[in-house]
Amino acid sequence: MSDYLIRATAADEMVRAFAVRTTDTVEYARKAHTTLPVITAGLGRLLSAGAMMGAMMKGDDDIVTLRVRGDGPAQGLTVTADSHGNVKGYPMQPFVDIPRKRPGKLDVGAAIGAGTLTVSMDLGLKEPYSGQVELQTGEIGDDLAYYFTVSEQTPSAVGLGVMIDTDQHVKNAGGFIIQMMPDASEEVISSIEKRLSGIDSVTSMFDRGMTPEDILKEILGDLDMVITDRKEVRFHCNCSKERVERALITIDPKDIQEMIDDGKDIEVKCHFCNKAYNFTPDELKEILKVSTRREDAR
Repeated sequence: MSDYLIRATAADEMVRAFAVRTTDTVEYARKAHTTLPVITAGLGRLLSAGAMMGAMMKGDDDIVTLRVRGDGPAQGLTVTADSHGNVKGYPMQPFVDIPRKRPGKLDVGAAIGAGTLTVSMDLGLKEPYSGQVELQTGEIGDDLAYYFTVSEQTPSAVGLGVMIDTDQHVKNAGGFIIQMMPDASEEVISSIEKRLSGIDSVTSMFDRGMTPEDILKEILGDLDMVITDRKEVRFHCNCSKERVERALITIDPKDIQEMIDDGKDIEVKCHFCNKAYNFTPDELKEILKVSTRREDAR
């Protein structure tokens, strides 16, 4: 089964819901960043959330960015997603290893620590919309539910999970987001709250072979769920040597000159996918020319 997400409504559109499988996506991220399990779990949860939040956007060029920053050893995580199922992300510290909360339960909250969750949406306007909340637990799901309720006034339930095998590869990953629309009745809200209180963890449901559709049916019960969209999800980075070159042009010309004087090739890695790009001294000289012209034009 490839990674995909579904979008649905229920109870005559009083509820909107999303569910996603991201096992391959999170495994790709683990390999790209060689993360240890607790960081794999944290980044994987944020990737799942990012994919679903990307599906909430309407414009072809809309982008959502999720940034978690904390005072724990992990320091932070960043994920960016679009409305087409493309998602990418990176950890600030991939090699964190801390005691488990209990057997079989990674302590993502302790790895992240106290801090903030920032959600930025670039909707093609002059300035991106941005909202920020204090982390509630650092476990990602609770923090996003708090963000939706406080910043968007949309009561939401968020379930995210990553199961990691004994050899550290990702066994399963994914999640769900259930949101109450303003006209949701108390009866509908109560029904969903009751069902949410009785479900297994996301990883347990995937481990039993459940699909994103099955998970939403488990939560929404007899509320007449209607699937409105289905799309593939993948870890996709749009970096290129040209993009990296444009970033180098913004560096202080003095720093570029120092690289040239060193007489060696330099290697620049993309934060999101860890792909390396090589630049020779001759290429740096051309970059310096452009960078100098930019400085002179200011």
